Amino acid sequence: MGLLTHTFNGLVGGSFYALLALGLAVIFGMLRVVNFAHGAFYMLGAFGAYVLLAEAGISFWWALLVVPVVLGLLGILLERSLIRRLSTLDPLYNFLLTFGLTLMLQDVVKSRYGSQSNPYGAPPGLRGTVDLGLFDFPAYRVFVFGVAVLLCVAVWWLLTRTRVGTVVRAATERPELTRALGIDVGRWIAPVFGFGVALAALAGVLAAPMRAVNPLMGADLIIGVFAVVVIGGLGSVFGSVAAGFGIGLLQAWSEAYGPALLAQTLIFLVMALVLLFRPAGLFGREETPA
Repeated sequence: MGLLTHTFNGLVGGSFYALLALGLAVIFGMLRVVNFAHGAFYMLGAFGAYVLLAEAGISFWWALLVVPVVLGLLGILLERSLIRRLSTLDPLYNFLLTFGLTLMLQDVVKSRYGSQSNPYGAPPGLRGTVDLGLFDFPAYRVFVFGVAVLLCVAVWWLLTRTRVGTVVRAATERPELTRALGIDVGRWIAPVFGFGVALAALAGVLAAPMRAVNPLMGADLIIGVFAVVVIGGLGSVFGSVAAGFGIGLLQAWSEAYGPALLAQTLIFLVMALVLLFRPAGLFGREETPA
């Protein structure tokens, strides 16, 4: 019974890793940009839901629709106005840009709402528990897991069963080869960046009723998300999702049955082992020398 509960908790925790890593992997694959601001957009997603409810009375369900769209459009504007200007330079410049953007967004939110945690309750219809047969589980956590799975499956279907998805997947995993085949990768860059940002924002909205809504919640999570992307394989969409759920399970089991130090460092131990034996990641493609 306890193992099943911890396993489901791990899947719920892995849902946030999977959604964030999915957006991060697509952005890195197509743009070759390490978007350090991904955690800040996750934080803005949670604060967007909080502000809409506290200051405008807009419910969680509307926030779940509105916040990702607004921040996705903001991501498109960011890519076109700033990131694209540095695309011909060393990738380090865009890393520093997104890192600085993260600090700026955190300070803006701190100046308005302070650094303390802000409560955000689960929507009324999801405040109880659900009977899963062998045990009861909080209804909101079941909802989060279900939404994450549906989104991952929907993105997989979009990338593998549609022409647009085929182009995006090819540009994500083999951008140079895609350009060589005459496909205009540039027209897809801004929408894909916005889509990745929207996924981060949606994860933030989902996290608001479960985790403390504060300006540093993204910074606390983003390093782990980067580790998940590395474990799954840079640019590998499936690998990022699989690694996200897998790491969530390992962390939940280690927290329940192992020492506290192991739970805190497990993700980095796994990353080190993966890099040692398979530098391209579990599902990444090994680069062959020319």
